[in-house]
Amino acid sequence: MASAPPQDIEAPERLRPPPPRLATGAKLVLVLGSTLFILAAIAVFATLQTTRLADSEASGRLRIAANEDARAIASELMGDMTALRVAVRAMGQDPMDMPSCARAQGVFAQQSVTGARFLITDRSGKTLCGDPLPAALPVPVEGSPIGADILPGKGLVLSIASQDGRAQARAFFPLPFLQSLTDQNAPASPIESVLELDGELLPLHQLSHRGALDRMKSMRTELGIAGLVLRTSTPSAPITSSLIVALALPLLMWLAAVVLGWFIVDRLLIRPLRRLRTIVATYQPGEVLDISGVEAAPAQEIRDLADTFEAITQTVATHEAGLAEGLVRQTKLTREVHHRVKNNLQVISSLINFHARGATGPEAMAAYSSIQRRVDALAVVHRHHFAELEENRGLNLRTMIGELAANIRATAPESVSGIGISLDVAPLLVNQDVAVAVAFLVTETIELAMNCDPTAQIRVAIKPAEQEGRAVVRVVTRALVETDELRHLIGKRYGRVMEGLARQLRAPLHHDPLVGAYEIAIPIVGRD
Repeated sequence: MASAPPQDIEAPERLRPPPPRLATGAKLVLVLGSTLFILAAIAVFATLQTTRLADSEASGRLRIAANEDARAIASELMGDMTALRVAVRAMGQDPMDMPSCARAQGVFAQQSVTGARFLITDRSGKTLCGDPLPAALPVPVEGSPIGADILPGKGLVLSIASQDGRAQARAFFPLPFLQSLTDQNAPASPIESVLELDGELLPLHQLSHRGALDRMKSMRTELGIAGLVLRTSTPSAPITSSLIVALALPLLMWLAAVVLGWFIVDRLLIRPLRRLRTIVATYQPGEVLDISGVEAAPAQEIRDLADTFEAITQTVATHEAGLAEGLVRQTKLTREVHHRVKNNLQVISSLINFHARGATGPEAMAAYSSIQRRVDALAVVHRHHFAELEENRGLNLRTMIGELAANIRATAPESVSGIGISLDVAPLLVNQDVAVAVAFLVTETIELAMNCDPTAQIRVAIKPAEQEGRAVVRVVTRALVETDELRHLIGKRYGRVMEGLARQLRAPLHHDPLVGAYEIAIPIVGRD
């Protein structure tokens, strides 16, 4: 027994549909977009780096300007307050110490031009030296001998007292004087300076124009005097329209390049290729492609490809026409051959019939009849096969067996003139090889029955079998019941022929000796 072929375990993998692939336009957008996005990101990074460098330079300039301004203010204020401390200490011990007062006035002589002045009083508030001031006595902060107070829009007041509390001094530094201290540095870039003290602000220099998008860098510097802080600010690189354009332009160029690249490829390549694919998909063998839909394609390569397809289809159409013409010639030649074969078989049958009439003995006449029946069987099959070639369906067993039975009755000898042949044949279709074997097998079986019992009634039945694509040929007659005469004829003449025909049909030939029937299964190609 032949073993079953091994199952292909990889077949499901091969039958599995391929994963979906991205369209060419999507691939183009991904590749072009990712590449150009990197370049756009580099351009944006370079712009931001340039802005960051400008901010770093502004921070450096701001640091220098803040340190210089803070040093100038702190030096001037500390110098003046030191002179006042000496005068307060001396006049606290001797309120009539005019030289100490004169030295203090000499220190403030230059600042007095801008409105700076001082006042030294005793414990009761009596003026010892200086001019009256428009401010109360500032309270020194914790940890500092100097008190400070900001007069908004006017200036700064500092105070100091002697250790024994007998005398105290206040100094007023007007805003122009403080501004003149910071003007000495003259920075290259605009600077905004503000003195801060416990939330009170005294602007020294302010920027005249500040936009909504302007950015400021600030620095706070401790002056070391009564908690005073100098806050210095300078504009950093502004967010201007040019900066916005410089940041947005690479992204806009990236987007424009992606959209434009996709649009060009879609118009020049993808759409013409889709039209060409549609034209090729509707192609039928023997036709010539109509490439008028892609003749106006922008890409020359696609037009060349369409011309190539058109040339190929023209070649195929030419070959199809040649094959069709050759098939017509071959069909005519086949018909001529079949016609000649049919005529030759008819001539042979006529010659056999002519010689049978001149036979002198019954045995010779029976031999001629037997030969003529086989020639007739072959002629019937050949005639039906020729009709099958015309219709290309198959040989109809009903008409073929009917004609074969009529020929057998016509060629039967006078001794078996009483024989009867009944038919029960379904309209089944078979090929030529099966038809030849069935025709000869039925002929041999009927002739065997006629030789066993010349008066027997023979029934030939051909019905579809239970198995799909199979039919059963059954010949039943009492003449085929098991007898010595039947065994003799089978062993001497008919047995080997019938077994050979069964082998040709590739099926066993069954004999029912009690009923008197021969039965065999044959393949069929359909029903009529």
